[in-house]
Amino acid sequence: MSEYLKIYEVGPRDGLQNEGKPVNTAQKKQIVAGLIAAGLQNIELTSFVHPKAVPQMADADDMMVEAIAKYPRVNFIGLVFNQRGYDRAMATGCRAMAFGVSVSNTFSERNTRMTSERAYEITRDLAAQAKRDGVWTRVYVMTAWVCPFEGPTNPFKTIAVAEKLWELGVDELAIADTIGHANPLEVGRLMEDLGRRLDMNRLAVHLHDTQALGLANATTAIQAGVRIFDSSVGGLGGCPFAPGAAGNLATEDLVFMAYKMGLGTGVDFDALWQIVFDLEGMVGHRTGGRIRQWWESACHIEPSVSFK
Repeated sequence: MSEYLKIYEVGPRDGLQNEGKPVNTAQKKQIVAGLIAAGLQNIELTSFVHPKAVPQMADADDMMVEAIAKYPRVNFIGLVFNQRGYDRAMATGCRAMAFGVSVSNTFSERNTRMTSERAYEITRDLAAQAKRDGVWTRVYVMTAWVCPFEGPTNPFKTIAVAEKLWELGVDELAIADTIGHANPLEVGRLMEDLGRRLDMNRLAVHLHDTQALGLANATTAIQAGVRIFDSSVGGLGGCPFAPGAAGNLATEDLVFMAYKMGLGTGVDFDALWQIVFDLEGMVGHRTGGRIRQWWESACHIEPSVSFK
């Protein structure tokens, strides 16, 4: 397996969607500019959903149009759940989209007001349309380990859903710990099982740090062979429709851990901190992953951490 981690940055979308204080378009553009300056090249920029459902994403169209025009070499991804969202994304010039199917039917109905089977049917149709349109695609397998309403997810059910979605021929399949309640042994076992059935080079893991296990879960996923990880700068994040879902695995935590393990990321660790501090002023509360306390302490003895 590769000794390089691909980091799929979800801060502008998953990171901001649950924030109570509005973050305006100019501020979002500042965040995106900082992420790109730090070396991040795969950024889930926004979601094409109704603004009443997720107010922070009301500027989705404007954000995508300008980002594509200004940074043509960056892979900007838009999250889409239906045909209307797909059409909106296409109208902006978006050429990379993410879809989602929940293993838990209850979560699916609370999150998107449709059953898991209906979500699969829509994803199947949109993935086929995207293939015809030359659009890069990813699908989230949501509540892969635990559902906030149904509890622990049977791993065999998750595997069945993942294999069904894999047959659609999408570019990436992201296995998601939607509320951050998975434990390291569960994460490692499931990813090993999926890696034996599917192409590990196209499997990603989406983790939250709700129970302080984000890095531990990432470690067992790395040991299983995963090399694509979702993270959010500053550790922001959470789903408005998933009670108990705290912040995502922080990009700065993941980048530093990869460095300590001898894995490259292409991300400048020092440059991430300016974004973290800028975010703090925008959202009105402390941001930063678990490493922040060490980074700002007298114990910070690394001579230089401007690594990639």
